[in-house]
Amino acid sequence: MTSRFGFFLPSLFGLLLPIAPSPSSAQEADLTSLRAEVDIRAGAVTGKVVAWRRDIHQYPELGNREFRTAALVADHLRSLGLEVETEVAHTGVVGVLRGGLPGPVVALRADMDALPVTELADLPFASKVRTDYNGQEVGVMHACGHDNHTAILMGVAEVLAGMKERLPGTVKFLFQPAEEGAPAGEAGGASLMIREGALENPRPEAIFGLHVMPDHTGKIVYRSGGAMASSQTLRITVRGAQTHGAMPWGGVDPVVVSAQIILALQTVVSRQSDITQAPAVVTVASIHGGLRSNIIPDSVVMVGTVRTLDPEMQEKIGDRIRKMAEGIAEAGGATAEVYLSSGLPITYNDPDLTRRMAPTLERVADPGNAAPGPPSTGAEDFSYFQREIPGLYFFLGVIPDSIPLEEAYPNHSPYFFADEAALPLGVRALSHLVVDYLAGHTER
Repeated sequence: MTSRFGFFLPSLFGLLLPIAPSPSSAQEADLTSLRAEVDIRAGAVTGKVVAWRRDIHQYPELGNREFRTAALVADHLRSLGLEVETEVAHTGVVGVLRGGLPGPVVALRADMDALPVTELADLPFASKVRTDYNGQEVGVMHACGHDNHTAILMGVAEVLAGMKERLPGTVKFLFQPAEEGAPAGEAGGASLMIREGALENPRPEAIFGLHVMPDHTGKIVYRSGGAMASSQTLRITVRGAQTHGAMPWGGVDPVVVSAQIILALQTVVSRQSDITQAPAVVTVASIHGGLRSNIIPDSVVMVGTVRTLDPEMQEKIGDRIRKMAEGIAEAGGATAEVYLSSGLPITYNDPDLTRRMAPTLERVADPGNAAPGPPSTGAEDFSYFQREIPGLYFFLGVIPDSIPLEEAYPNHSPYFFADEAALPLGVRALSHLVVDYLAGHTER
């Protein structure tokens, strides 16, 4: 045959053979197809996610006591064909989904525990649960939104399990107990899950998690580097010398010394820390001392919290608190013993991982609805996972547009309520992070 350019083409080339796409275009086409399937499956599972969330909300459980919730999760994961391990860190559940194609391992985490809060929100599925907490009868409520996290991750597991033959890698699902802290005298949470091997066999190379927040539904906020603060418990014990309240010169008044320490501590952040580097908080939240109006006690105990977003600032602030409290006490003839717990580490989003995955969050949310945001002085024990492997932790808005943000109830309020319209975005965001991460490693 003759080409339109006048050249004779051998008969071998006269066969109209399909032109194979380049590897990069084939991978891109497959990724586009995977993304489309995620959205279809996420839409199909929305009703289940809402039902799970309402069930978990109505029957909340405190840290290390999430027996019913863990059973619900484990049964669901088994029904999807995942490898399931239970009773990790008391009530934690670990599920492993092995994709049909070779690739890396990535982890997703949701926390399951509720808070000792009596619910006041007017919901048909409001919690009526009451239980014992550190010797007191209390109400129990998902006032921080962990019911949403658990239901979302159950939905993600169903989405990804339905397309596992196309997944180039393995997904590890971590359903964690006791994020809000274990009961007195018990260990728990992310650190205990890690000690009990939750990040092993197989070991993920990255981890993702989310938290609902009082921002409008459809919003996603993320931050590279320090996203949430470290949380340290501060306890200062001031010891003086007990005496009659009518004759203070007969002893050493630890109440006055404590008052001076509390006032002085306000300058640790405002006058002695470079807050252009990162925010910090030093709070004294309670003070206890004495029994009668006419007795100056021998000691006073102050308890509070220290929040920092930079490890160097954390160390410097701790040193300044100790020197200040001890120096003021000595000047007043008393002594001060300062205790600062190791606390929760800084929730630190790996900059490289954040840079690579931010486009996924921005694509999944409507245009302009996903963007970097300011750091939070709240704390999260997801930070323990991030000390082991690179992690990205982001925030999902759950306040209806009809409610001004200044009127929205915050997390931990007895009136806190999450808009269920945000749940599908949570499922899509985590599912797309997994797909894009695994596909990205395949390309590399």
